Amino acid sequence: MNDTTITSVRGRRVWDSRGRPTVEAEVILAGGAIGRAIAPTGASKGAAEAIDLRDGGAAFGGIDVRSAVASVNAEIATELRGMDAADQAVIDAALIELDGTPSKSRLGSNATIAVSMAVLHAQAGASGLPLWRHLAGNATVRIPLPEIQVFGGGVHAARRLDIQDFMIVCPAADSFAQALDWTAEVYRAAGELMKAAGRLQGVADEGGYWPAFDSNEEALDTLVRAIQDAGFSPGDQVAISLDIAASQLGRGGLYLLAQDNRRIDTGALIEMLGRWLDAYPIVAIEDPVAEDDPEGFRIMTRLYGDRCHIIGDDFLVTDAQRITASSADKAVTGVLIKPNQAGTITEAYAALQAARSARLATVASARSGDSEDVTIAHLAVGWNTDLIKVGSFTRSERMAKWNECLRIEEAMGQEARFAGWSALARADAAQPLQENIRP
Repeated sequence: MNDTTITSVRGRRVWDSRGRPTVEAEVILAGGAIGRAIAPTGASKGAAEAIDLRDGGAAFGGIDVRSAVASVNAEIATELRGMDAADQAVIDAALIELDGTPSKSRLGSNATIAVSMAVLHAQAGASGLPLWRHLAGNATVRIPLPEIQVFGGGVHAARRLDIQDFMIVCPAADSFAQALDWTAEVYRAAGELMKAAGRLQGVADEGGYWPAFDSNEEALDTLVRAIQDAGFSPGDQVAISLDIAASQLGRGGLYLLAQDNRRIDTGALIEMLGRWLDAYPIVAIEDPVAEDDPEGFRIMTRLYGDRCHIIGDDFLVTDAQRITASSADKAVTGVLIKPNQAGTITEAYAALQAARSARLATVASARSGDSEDVTIAHLAVGWNTDLIKVGSFTRSERMAKWNECLRIEEAMGQEARFAGWSALARADAAQPLQENIRP
């Protein structure tokens, strides 16, 4: 028996940042290494992403996860005991075959991703390396540019604003630590502006301010003012990124903007976003149109892809084949990587490699229902993604990940490199392929 032979797999029900049940998996190896991971879950979900297994019934409004936990403790544990955790691809292939559905719906993607991540942590423990270094091997990797929510809207804030995420990036910072320093100042300034205007209502699901703005443009205006009040130059030092989450606004080429009390078509939505690009220092727009509108993505990228990144999330759902096809269609310039959308680490890594092969920007992303688990921080660094998006600059499940990136940067010492402006480079200026980075 090798030191990396799996001797125990255990699942338990724990709680996420919204106070909802989720799955934690714990994997123990023969050599004593232990891996532990918690499955996140999203509110804004792509129709084609892997499916969490929920119990239904009366308990917790039908969202309990006892069935998914049972999947871990019974079928998955039986299948994986005696297997070698050192081969992530073989482990994940076993999970995929055991589930037997394209969407992980039988065992639940919340079960499979928790186990897959726990196996990865156990590998790193057995190697004696931090997870990011275990992933990177001998490759030189960067600390990604943090993309941090300031105002939350959409399904993260009861649709108080149409747009889901109003975020900032600090590409002119010299380090990840300085980027967080700048973000703290902008976040504080935004709070002061909202308080003075009587617009502050609390915080949304991902920790950003829950504002009482009268329009989406008011949120953008306030964000620019906050950047200026914090002492920074909008666009030159601190810029804006948006997650439209357009699938939540409508389908079939029609979108309801509740703030304006009007329904618009794809052309009008793209025109509105174009006006915002003219008026505000926006460097990235995620899911600008709905996931069922590939032509809208192509138009958006053709018109504005040379001015800002057009990023696919619900549209691509961390799926390698979708990413490759969308790249061939020139529908996006960047892609979110959310491991639980895929259901296993190996599939998420395949999506990352597809994006990298297509010279697309990559964004490692947490979910709105998250936890103290910091796996995504290590994946972002170890896999050398361009950006990392985990929510706002408040709430401990968000700060745990930002703080972990700080620790990683410190551990790198003089070798630490911050992505900065390179994270926003267009495809033809992208970094060379990192073929030796492994899942």
